[in-house]
Amino acid sequence: MNQKTKVLSFAAAAGLVLAACATPAAPAAPAAPAATTAPAAEAPAATEAPAASTEMTKVTIQLQWVAQSQFAGYFAAKDKGFYAEEGLDVTIKEGAVDIVPQQVVASGAAEFGVAWLPKVLVSREEGAKLINIAQVFQRSGTLQVSWKDGGPAKIEDFKGKKVGTWGFGNEHELFAAMRKAGIDPDDKAAVTVVQQPFDMSLLLNREVDAAQAMIYNEYAQVLEVKNPATGELYKPEDLNVINYNDVGTAMLQDGIFVTEDWIAKPENQETAVKFLRATFKGWIFCRDNFDECVEIVLKNGSTLGTSHQAWQLNEINALIWPSPAGIGIMDEKAFDQTAQVSADQKVTKAKAGNDTFRTDLALKAHEGLQGDVKGEAFKKTTVTLKEKGE
Repeated sequence: MNQKTKVLSFAAAAGLVLAACATPAAPAAPAAPAATTAPAAEAPAATEAPAASTEMTKVTIQLQWVAQSQFAGYFAAKDKGFYAEEGLDVTIKEGAVDIVPQQVVASGAAEFGVAWLPKVLVSREEGAKLINIAQVFQRSGTLQVSWKDGGPAKIEDFKGKKVGTWGFGNEHELFAAMRKAGIDPDDKAAVTVVQQPFDMSLLLNREVDAAQAMIYNEYAQVLEVKNPATGELYKPEDLNVINYNDVGTAMLQDGIFVTEDWIAKPENQETAVKFLRATFKGWIFCRDNFDECVEIVLKNGSTLGTSHQAWQLNEINALIWPSPAGIGIMDEKAFDQTAQVSADQKVTKAKAGNDTFRTDLALKAHEGLQGDVKGEAFKKTTVTLKEKGE
């Protein structure tokens, strides 16, 4: 991605999808399932059976990227029949480099979209009447990674270093963190910001001192490479990891949005509640039926290896669970931080207000769910990565 510190216009925002997809790993053929310790569980069920329908309501959801565990809940909801139980015939559209979910939804080509919250705020500010109706990810998955043997261990250590980022919206958490630490990312004498490709080659070749990574993707890419000094895969103890949730500049990522015009119609509100209920069931299923959910993602066309997909689902689950107010409910403190960082970094012209999201539809969707909708007891499972994520 090209480094960009200014907001891209909605009409020219195709590059933003690269930020939203969180950079795919190099493709690998699926291998044997990774060893996990997650117990099997029954699929979540509605407290009341959906009303019989003679005609299915057709809707489409536009994802940010191709089939991978980042979107496991949607694929599980379709494959396990949760959408059909709600009377919905759902088409899941995968993303690509030139596809921006905000544009697809704003044009009417899809009723629902998935995108990072700041991107929806930008599109809304530029005239697209979009509104977040469910915030699935409760925390950011963005990291900065360096080598333990001499790499920067905290943001303050970035001064005078080469620091990588993908740009296109991914840089905002990093830049806000550097400014918070008194380092101006625009001052080349203070820090050298380096354009990263879609892999971790610059870090592996020690061409940057710290590289940007998603906890569910690029971080794993490093751990899937053999350390030439030992002949074994790199281990977490070989790395320094800075998590922007800990730094205080994290921004909310994958949420579900629609247009205000579409959701204004009562019949569409009913459809949205059904869609959210089934989607939440999908994510609960993926939390409680880990191995089967990985297989569902692989079956839906993922080109990533099995162990990489298992790692990804494990980390995605940790971004969703626990959900303190229940799955899909916006955390107002996290929203306020996202809106503030967006305004401070000039991502948006002004700080977004609470009118950019609504929680009533997600709360109503909870009424038809059974079991744990907060994931208070959630614990990550154990995933053994293999070389190249196979």
